[in-house]
Amino acid sequence: MARLAMVFLCILMAISACNGGYTRYNTSAGIVAGKLNVHLVAHSHDDVGWLKTIDQYYVGSNNSIQAFFQRWWREQSEQTQEVMRKLVDSGQLEFVNGGWCMHDEATVHYIDMIDQTTLGHLTIKKQFNKVPRVGWQIDPFGHSAVQGYLLGAELGFDSVHFARIDYQDRQKRKVDKSLEVIWRGSKSFGSSSQIFANAFPVHYSPPEGFGFEVDDDIIPVQDDKLLYDYNVEQRVNDFIDAAITQANVTRTNHIMWTMGDDFQYQYAESWFRQMDKLIHYVNKDGRVHALYSTPSIYTDAKNAANESWPLKFDDYFPYADAANAYWTGYFTSRPTFKRYVRMLSGYYLAARQIEFLAGRTSSGPSTWSLGDALGIAQHHDAVTGTAKQHTTDDYEKRLAYGASEAEKVVNLALPCLTNTNCASSAVNFSQCNLLNISYCPATEEEILEGKSLVVVAYNPLGWNRSDFIRIPVNDDLVVVRDSNGNNIDTQFVEVDNVTSNIRNLYVKAYMGVSPKEAPKYWLVFQVSVPPLGWNSYFISRAAGKGMSRNGYISAGAALGNDTIEVGPGPLKMFFSLASGQLKRMVNYRTGVIRLYKDKEHAEIEYTVGPIPTDDGVGKEVITRLTANMVTNRTFFTDSNGRDFLKRLNLGIYIADGKSELSVLIDHAVGGSSIEDGEIEIMLHRGVGEPLDEQVCVDNACEGLTARGNYYMSINQFGSGAYWRRTYGQQIYSPLLLAFTHENEERWKSSLITKATTMEDGYSLPPNVALITLQDLDDGTVLLRLAHLYEAGEDVQNSAMAKVELKKVFAKKMIKELKETSLSANQEKSEMKKMTWQVERDDRSFPAPT
Repeated sequence: MARLAMVFLCILMAISACNGGYTRYNTSAGIVAGKLNVHLVAHSHDDVGWLKTIDQYYVGSNNSIQAFFQRWWREQSEQTQEVMRKLVDSGQLEFVNGGWCMHDEATVHYIDMIDQTTLGHLTIKKQFNKVPRVGWQIDPFGHSAVQGYLLGAELGFDSVHFARIDYQDRQKRKVDKSLEVIWRGSKSFGSSSQIFANAFPVHYSPPEGFGFEVDDDIIPVQDDKLLYDYNVEQRVNDFIDAAITQANVTRTNHIMWTMGDDFQYQYAESWFRQMDKLIHYVNKDGRVHALYSTPSIYTDAKNAANESWPLKFDDYFPYADAANAYWTGYFTSRPTFKRYVRMLSGYYLAARQIEFLAGRTSSGPSTWSLGDALGIAQHHDAVTGTAKQHTTDDYEKRLAYGASEAEKVVNLALPCLTNTNCASSAVNFSQCNLLNISYCPATEEEILEGKSLVVVAYNPLGWNRSDFIRIPVNDDLVVVRDSNGNNIDTQFVEVDNVTSNIRNLYVKAYMGVSPKEAPKYWLVFQVSVPPLGWNSYFISRAAGKGMSRNGYISAGAALGNDTIEVGPGPLKMFFSLASGQLKRMVNYRTGVIRLYKDKEHAEIEYTVGPIPTDDGVGKEVITRLTANMVTNRTFFTDSNGRDFLKRLNLGIYIADGKSELSVLIDHAVGGSSIEDGEIEIMLHRGVGEPLDEQVCVDNACEGLTARGNYYMSINQFGSGAYWRRTYGQQIYSPLLLAFTHENEERWKSSLITKATTMEDGYSLPPNVALITLQDLDDGTVLLRLAHLYEAGEDVQNSAMAKVELKKVFAKKMIKELKETSLSANQEKSEMKKMTWQVERDDRSFPAPT
């Protein structure tokens, strides 16, 4: 939690030498009615990795020490820890935000935002028994509506504070005094999840001339009259002028000065000595009133002022700090890192479920390390791709270690789930992290006589699931049987040269080993898995000739020699195999279109890279999808994978009143609609450091190759939401596949081949997703369920849903049930929402159900 944001409130009587004697600085005054109150909020913004790694910042490599709280906390004596607790209890030290990091708000998924915040909040609760009241998102590059209502109001926050909004928007808001608003980010929840939002008038630094880092070019308050540069009156006048300037763009008689900046307070005495003097002499002057404060005190003062506030309903994207200077490239930067984070996020969700279902052990591996690494990775200079290369390498190393620990958990827990006698299980599972580039030693291994390759597919969703899986094999003389012994239709697809080449390079780069000869085929077959359960499939050597390579998976109805179609009824998408756009990719761009039987969408796997940068010119690779639609260049994209707003993290779609063209993706990218009926998606970027990513093997380096997937569907107008919501969950939470080689009959006779951990025949409603099932340290279990649809989004699925928890936990006994805040650090009944007066409240939305 090294990443807990903090601000300090110092209430003290400062004593200093002056005029050859002592001056007592009075800094203890609170708010004064009838005056302009200047709230001095002392803070330091310490990035969880940016130019250097998190540990380099903490231990002081190449720099002075940065106080990442949890790392510091672990090193302290019990006496020092007790002093800290007293400071927190007295209100002199306040935790704000309280997450494991200050997460990004554009490229992160809402589940990751929740998880990293919960990790921090529960640690604060455990160590200090405190609940943060305030969001402090001062540095992310724009702000999402989901941050406002979900990661704000639903956490129990009273306010959220930030700095980065569009420069034109900021200027307009200064004019009409609307920098501070009541933010209603959800049309489904309306005023029940609103929050007070404070956009700073400039940056998150103090007004010019009032920064006091010891190595800054500062103008100190010189109050010794025996010295020639005595300047108390001048400094007081400067303070009052700056305060009045800010008051002229702010409502009420309360303004906040953010007294700090990036990596400030390396020498805290320099700051506090000057602030002590300013408070003392400004208050002695009496024209305005200065006080040490915190964001909570400031929020309370704003609320008590009985002011009517403007309403805001949308988000603060995109962010620009000057003309033609939009911060949007990071939506795509470091695409492979973004995909790695997203992939491990879904894996973390499934691994925690399995850890709970099998029973968490007090010793041995756990999922904690992966949660810690993912928490760090959500930082606004991490998953965004805006950190230096060696810092990103450090993020990836932490994720890889966390993933290996979580994989051990799964490999040890799955035998317990599939065996009624956990202690007697001798099954050794393995998993394949590089399956997308055809590397999976367990499936490439020769299947010996009397044994089968056993594939156990675990479904982390709360619904029954039918899906296609692809695994690399070296032999087409195999058959696949399900848990009932029925033969499964299969298809063998040759592994293409592009996949073989990147496999050879990247396995050596990532694993440090030279892989065997690339497998010949992808073995493709359909699996069916019950909710929150598993199913087993057995791959054995065939007695004779292998299955047809053309069988079960349809390539679509042929319209000509080179054209295939996808879509329901008269709504079709057409793909030209010979000259279609995807096939026009050349050199460092290739694409594969996959069409599956009974699936009304197309899967497009793209491989982009290495991007040539030898000419010194940066390049950004996009794919452009064109539809015969009149859309007025209007498109809808998601907010952190949660809601869809009119203007990519999960998906994008366009609509024209007759039909909808939707695209879902497997990680965050940039997307837009520049021309009518078009969708553009940026797949990869190759620019200067830190984005000219290199992969090196044996001292030979080349540019990074990115592989990913996006999925296209066309639906009648108003009916696309079901596909986007349902299939979006499948993309985020893919089947977890585990492999072993065992005798099929012995396996079936001694192990449970197929089961659900819910009540047999029960599944969650189609509009409800299970997003968290986790054992907590105090012995309780955390369950989060999400209604997937916004009010009015879908005729059927936007309705109220009923979940029967006894059926969800059919194999367990529920002793007690408590509804909590989103981060589980307080009971819902303890959350006291502030009441705010608002200006024109005339926007109507469908009533939430």
